[in-house]
Amino acid sequence: MEPLSHRGLPRLSWIDTLYSNFNYGTEDYDAEGNEEPKTLPEGSEAMPYIDESPTMSPQLSARGQESGDGVSPTPTDGLNTGVDAGKGLEMRKLVLSGFLASEEIYINQLEALLLPMKPLKATATTSQPVLTLQQIETIFYKIQDIYEIHKEFYDNLCPKVQQWDSNITMGHLFQKLASQLGVYKAFVDNYKIALETAEKCSQSNYQFQKISEILAVRALLYKPIDRVTRSTLVLHDLLKHTPSDHPDYPLLQDALRISQNFLSSINEDIDPRRTAVTTPKGETRQLIKDGFLVELSEGSRKLRHVFLFTDVLLCAKLKKTAVGKHQQYDCKWYVPLADLVFPSPEESEHCPQVHVIPDHELEDMKMKISAIKSEVQKEKANKGQSRAIERLKKKMFENEFWLLLNSPAIPFRIHNRNGKSYLFLLSSDYERSEWREAIQKLQKKDLQAFVLSSVELQVLTGSCFKLRTVHNIPVTSNKDDDESPGLYGFLHVIVHSAKGFKQSANLYCTLEVDSFGYFVSKAKTRVFRDTTEPQWNEEFEIELEGSQSLRILCYEKCYDKTKLNKDNNEIVDKIMGKGQIQLDPQAVQTKNWHMDVIEMNGIKVEFSMKFTSRDMSLKRTPSKKQTGVFGVKISVVTKRERSKVPYIVRQCIEEVEKRGIEEVGIYRISGVATDIQALKAVFDANNKDILVMLSDMDINAIAGTLKLYFRELPEPLLTDRLYPAFMEGIALSDPAAKENCMMHLLRSLPDPNLITFLFLLEHLKRVAEKEPINKMSLHNLATVFGPTLLRPSEGESKGHLTLASDIWSHDVMAQVQVLLYYLQHPPISFTELKRNTLYFSTDV
Repeated sequence: MEPLSHRGLPRLSWIDTLYSNFNYGTEDYDAEGNEEPKTLPEGSEAMPYIDESPTMSPQLSARGQESGDGVSPTPTDGLNTGVDAGKGLEMRKLVLSGFLASEEIYINQLEALLLPMKPLKATATTSQPVLTLQQIETIFYKIQDIYEIHKEFYDNLCPKVQQWDSNITMGHLFQKLASQLGVYKAFVDNYKIALETAEKCSQSNYQFQKISEILAVRALLYKPIDRVTRSTLVLHDLLKHTPSDHPDYPLLQDALRISQNFLSSINEDIDPRRTAVTTPKGETRQLIKDGFLVELSEGSRKLRHVFLFTDVLLCAKLKKTAVGKHQQYDCKWYVPLADLVFPSPEESEHCPQVHVIPDHELEDMKMKISAIKSEVQKEKANKGQSRAIERLKKKMFENEFWLLLNSPAIPFRIHNRNGKSYLFLLSSDYERSEWREAIQKLQKKDLQAFVLSSVELQVLTGSCFKLRTVHNIPVTSNKDDDESPGLYGFLHVIVHSAKGFKQSANLYCTLEVDSFGYFVSKAKTRVFRDTTEPQWNEEFEIELEGSQSLRILCYEKCYDKTKLNKDNNEIVDKIMGKGQIQLDPQAVQTKNWHMDVIEMNGIKVEFSMKFTSRDMSLKRTPSKKQTGVFGVKISVVTKRERSKVPYIVRQCIEEVEKRGIEEVGIYRISGVATDIQALKAVFDANNKDILVMLSDMDINAIAGTLKLYFRELPEPLLTDRLYPAFMEGIALSDPAAKENCMMHLLRSLPDPNLITFLFLLEHLKRVAEKEPINKMSLHNLATVFGPTLLRPSEGESKGHLTLASDIWSHDVMAQVQVLLYYLQHPPISFTELKRNTLYFSTDV
């Protein structure tokens, strides 16, 4: 390798040589052969945190390339567990080849730093020195020694990789490199003063300022620190792919131990992952919070990575990079916190271009994702081709990404005092509150307005990659296989009470759980008026779809209609507190209630919960006493009542049509579980006070009671016997054949089942007519009722179910489609159906 210093043109001055040959620009230069340079901006004095986390080499992380993140964690212990000797040794070569390429670039960087040293020293003894010898020694301290160590290491390792064979050993080279980390310790100890000296010399000497700018001295001085981290990561990778009986194994282990101890000793006094650059006031700028948000930009939704620093909010996007390259960020806009304001809801400009995706499209996509997950699991169980699995995972990522982009609808507006507004759409009020609180906390400090130069902005954006705490887009396809898949089933939560309010208010709580990478609001207590100690004692049944966390938010209800948010036409209630707990399967999956308290801003909310897995909750268990209506065959109930449609169905539907048909989310929003259980008991006992109770009861509880009745039937309304035929009929492609089959199946139902089904069908159509008000389309209603009316009873469904997620995804799409078919069909008359029976004699 020809050193940089040999490539200059002899007729030019050494400064001209720098201009002509040095082109390590922060924009294009690939600092590690595959990674954006981790540049330090002007004036940075604090030493950056060194990342000790073991990571996979970017070149080897296929998952990282797809997800936009170049690294994936690997365990430190047992790194070589199950190494296939032949494959492992080949992987060693790949790891070493990548490392060797980056080592060559690193040596070039050190040469670049050393390039001006000789001429600078030559001028130091003249009457017009650029720098004194002391300043030169301070700024370039130990660079020569580090260069020689790495040059020797490279010269010894390169031929071994070029003439590779499986028996080659090179552990001793890494061991020797690790044993010389004392030189790095000396460099690190001097690092801060080296930067301070370079800064002072740049300010006082124009010639050195030019040299410093061309060389990007601060950026290059950071490289040795970063290099130790990279070497440590490569040692992890090598150990992972080195059989434990290989002669290199103990040497590499020793080198890794020394390197890790060195990194740990350096990091003891450094604030992890935070130090970035200095603010205009000369204070250290730190990264406080970052995450992926959906921005509404030019009328369309864009996924952004937003970074909140101590004095500025920066909105960036991941650049498209070539395969094998680390991702880089591109700054879209920034707002100094001194200039950032939150417009009040009523001040927000109306945003007519926000396109809200209908719920049924979101539900459709969730089902598609669940179906793909099941296919992936089946492929793995059958030891399917890795290419097929990767193809499925890619499809899953695309679908999840679409869901992530299109599901948020809660507006979060940022305004720059100097003019422009920016609008984010969030899935949860929790996130909106977190971002707002974090910004407002920083704004309490004495902040100054500023404008970043293009270089400063480039440097700040470049630091985002190193500093970020959220690495992956929050989709489940980015999770490792051994990560918890979350809980599938039903979480029963009782919100008891809250304490800690300083003054009386109208208070309520909402419950959120994570689902498909984002949080969704699932339930809401009633408003407890004018109190400091609300006692809700309300129970909710929340459906979990791979959920891992439960959030509780406490609000003060606002009744002032002037406080309307123009972005979404909703009155904004004030968040009094919020909290989150992890749903630990061991703690939650018991038959008993588990009581807990969430503390939030001095407020304590007391709640209880228990979990029912989906396979348990989907069981249709016949009632032991046949005198009631729940869990009793529909033919038995109608015969006893001498009715065509069970009384419970008629009364619930009548009440919903009387006062709930315009209720937003009717049949989708959970009713209070204790109210539903009370109604169930009254209907089972055939109590005389049923009508009075119904008229006083919350409409969502009545809707929930109707759903529970169909869910608890000992066999589905559309029967176990016909279930396989319904699944086959809905899959037919020819419209005429499908029509014949689907109508014939209805004719084949027992009369009580058919009449009740047609009665419910007409009701659901009337509900859907009010979709502009109640937001419940035919598709929404089919999603809610399809599985309830068709899901086979336990005996019939055995053999269908494997995974918890499978239970939801496998047949549900078809069940929804069956009901949707009938909902979209012109009115179906019982008499007409039966009259046409003569033309069909085929048994099903």
